[in-house]
Amino acid sequence: MKPGTRAGQADAPEATPSHGAEASDQLYERLSAYAGRPAATAGTGRDPVNAPMIRHWCEAMGDTSPAYRGPDAVAPPTMLQAWTMRGLSPDPEPDDGMGRSAAYDELLGLLDGAGYTSVVATDCEQEYLRPLRPGDLITFDAVIESVSRRKTTKLGTGYFVTTRMDVRADGELAGTHRFRILKYRPAQRNSAPRRTAEVEKEPALRPRPVINRDNAGFWDGVAEHRLLIQRCTRCATLRFPWLPGCNACAGQEWDTVEASGEGTVFSHVVMHHPSFPAFDPSGGGGPYAVALIELAEGVRIVGNVTGVPYDKVRVGLPVRLEFLRTDPDLELPVFRASEGG
Repeated sequence: MKPGTRAGQADAPEATPSHGAEASDQLYERLSAYAGRPAATAGTGRDPVNAPMIRHWCEAMGDTSPAYRGPDAVAPPTMLQAWTMRGLSPDPEPDDGMGRSAAYDELLGLLDGAGYTSVVATDCEQEYLRPLRPGDLITFDAVIESVSRRKTTKLGTGYFVTTRMDVRADGELAGTHRFRILKYRPAQRNSAPRRTAEVEKEPALRPRPVINRDNAGFWDGVAEHRLLIQRCTRCATLRFPWLPGCNACAGQEWDTVEASGEGTVFSHVVMHHPSFPAFDPSGGGGPYAVALIELAEGVRIVGNVTGVPYDKVRVGLPVRLEFLRTDPDLELPVFRASEGG
């Protein structure tokens, strides 16, 4: 099977060619020569594919698909990279053979030396070729797949570097994992001081939500002041946040139900630092409460709690959905509680 999955660790910056520079981009000619060279030496998974790791993953992700349980269980496809990781506290001298190659270090060194010293992960892409099953022994290697020409993004000017890891199970190719970074020179910011009156005219704005084909329907509903929940048409399981498939039965077809708007606070945190007025419904910069709301339908959503001071928010507090316009271009669902709720 080949269900391509994109999982951004950071939102990919919009990129355009550096106009007038490509013809004289001598650095690109040097960088592109690294395409096809190893990014890492051959490695071996520290553990075979195993049921306990699968169980922990499914518990953390809330994935209840029966395909991942029982004697014929397979590993969730998105665990592909998990079997290649050393862990948070690897041995000082790991014996798995996996290490960054000299060629990859040279490539990054060229970019650093040319002033492209900042880095941001932009996206990853996985391709699944066969299921992984408990007992499979994992081996893997990585290659520098490509280096882009110089691009200009909102972050700055730089080069996209893509590496591809091939993951094998008992010697058979099971999947690929492409990982892309941007090595860039940060854009120059206008640091000239502004008059106080000018600062007051520019309120802080919330970051824009990432809207893609998997969640566009949710944001269409918000625009109509409707909170829509996905419902699997095979098993009728409700799910939130929006996902391309059902966690309960792996069904791909779905429709939506509109939330009643009633809910309670399941858990919450109070944000004190850093002070960021855009995230405070009152505009004061905090402290403010962010809660996990359990809707009457049984699913949960993260949102601000309004209508009561932050120190009055508590587990079990009844709340009611409303929509808050944070700026002319953004409206979000929030949850209002009464002082004595």
